[in-house]
Amino acid sequence: MARFYEQHGRRPGRAAGLAVAVAMAAGSAVMLTAPAAHAQVVDVNYQCKTPIGNKGAVSPIDIKSTATSGAYKLVMSFQKGVSSSPVELGKGAMKPTALIQLGGAESGTVPVSGPPNDQAIPANTPIKISDLSGTYTPKGSGKVTFTASTLTIKALGTTTTCTPSNHPRPALTLDVKGSGGASGSTGGSATGGGSAGGQLPQTGPADSAVALGTLGGTVLLAGAAGALWLTRRHQRV
Repeated sequence: MARFYEQHGRRPGRAAGLAVAVAMAAGSAVMLTAPAAHAQVVDVNYQCKTPIGNKGAVSPIDIKSTATSGAYKLVMSFQKGVSSSPVELGKGAMKPTALIQLGGAESGTVPVSGPPNDQAIPANTPIKISDLSGTYTPKGSGKVTFTASTLTIKALGTTTTCTPSNHPRPALTLDVKGSGGASGSTGGSATGGGSAGGQLPQTGPADSAVALGTLGGTVLLAGAAGALWLTRRHQRV
C-alpha cells in the first residue's frame, strides 16, 4: 500500500513538471523566432530649394514596413506639410517622390512615390505630402536602417528639392535575410510604388514569426496535456 501511494504521489508531480518545462520552452521559442524590428517617429528638418527661393519646414516622419514574398513594402508618412507655393495648386497639380536611405547591413536608397494631391492646395500654405510607398528587396542579411532622405515635389512645371539638414535618426530598423545569405553592405534593390492606401503594420515580419512561435508552443502544450492524461489513466488502472 505504501508503494502504491508513493507511486501516485510522484507521477502527477513529474507530469506537472513536464508541462511547466514545455510551457517555458514554448515561450523561449517565441522569443527566439521573432526577428527584431523597431520603428519611431523622427523629426526631419527639410530645407527646400524652390523656384522663388529657399524655404524650410520640420515634419515628423515615420516609415512602416510589411513583408511580402521575400521583400518589404515601405510606407513613408509625413505628419506635417513642407514647403509652400505662392499660387494655388489645383487638384492633381502636385506629384511627390522621395528617397529612403539604407544603412547598416545594406547601402543605397529606396525610391518611394505617392499620388498627386487629391484636393486643391491654397497659396502660401504648407504642402501636405501624401503617403509615399515603395518596395525594398534585401540581397544581404543583417540589421538594416531606413532614414528619410531627399524629397522632390513637382508642380506646375517646376521642381522643388528638399534635403534633410538635421541628420535625422533612422525611422525604421529591421533584421532582414536576403538571397545572398551573408551580412554586409551589398546594396538591396528597390522599386517605387503608388499610393499606400492606408497604414501598414510596422512589424509585419515579426507578426508572422510570433504567430508561428505561438502555434508551435500550442502544439507542445497539447502534447504535454496528452502525456499527463495517459499518466493519470495508467494510475487509475
